[in-house]
Amino acid sequence: MAPPLSSLYTLSFVLAVLTTLVVAATLRLIAILRNTRSNTQPWSKPPLATRVLIVLGSGGHTHEMFYLLRDLDTAKYTHRTYIVSSGDAFSAQRAVEFERILEARAKQASPKQAPHVNVPTAGVAIKVTDPNNTTTCPSVSTNTARARARSIRRPSVLCVGPDHYNVAIVPRARKIHQSLLTTPFSCLVTFYSCFPPLFGAPRLPANQTPTTPYEAAAADVPDLIIANGPATAVIVVLASLVLRFFDLRGANTRRKCKTVYVESFARVKTLSLSGRVLVWIVDRFMVQWEALEGAGGRAEFWGVLV
Repeated sequence: MAPPLSSLYTLSFVLAVLTTLVVAATLRLIAILRNTRSNTQPWSKPPLATRVLIVLGSGGHTHEMFYLLRDLDTAKYTHRTYIVSSGDAFSAQRAVEFERILEARAKQASPKQAPHVNVPTAGVAIKVTDPNNTTTCPSVSTNTARARARSIRRPSVLCVGPDHYNVAIVPRARKIHQSLLTTPFSCLVTFYSCFPPLFGAPRLPANQTPTTPYEAAAADVPDLIIANGPATAVIVVLASLVLRFFDLRGANTRRKCKTVYVESFARVKTLSLSGRVLVWIVDRFMVQWEALEGAGGRAEFWGVLV
């Protein structure tokens, strides 16, 4: 017995809607990735404050990342967010030590590059955020911080100190000896946990509207995301692609969430698994060995970077 015409019309309508959605989503994704691979025009006027999100991995990945950042311009990247997997205390501590180095360097800078520093009082914890709790610091008074930000407006200000960085902890995508059957679920938890750090660092002062360009940049989506191979980097970049796909907070129209991937120094002849996934997604894909130049049709060789 043939099914009634009404059910056939309903099924056809559902299939047509699903097909339309799939085609529209595919075209949208192609447009974003095509724009990613093209050379975008630079800002006509560089912003006073920007935010960079840095994905850290354990051990060698973290060591290479901080070597890549050794000449980081804190006058340009005024707020830094470090993404660390849960249980990776080593990377979190290295991020704090690196920021202390930047602060010490700023204090030795020339008068033309006056440091914008907020120095914590003794006993105050460094600002760290995770899915369960948030510890914020500044240590100096809010009025003092705002007065400093208002008094310094030139781009040469070196932005260092606790107000200009934070460490965000996300659940580990796959634990040691974790079953492959449960790994997709833990990856989804990590994926979901990546959105709060992407949407902004903890505001300083907390629960108040940003009053300076530095606070506004910290509370905004990142201008740049830097990664160099850990599995968490793949999930963070995919989460940022969602922001650009739906243009959340203007991530796509304002050209935010640009991504740079640097393949590990250990990858001499073949790309890592993370690299093979991200070579099609990131804005810039860099390798450190000439044999990998052009890998995936996009790899750029700029010599040894670490």
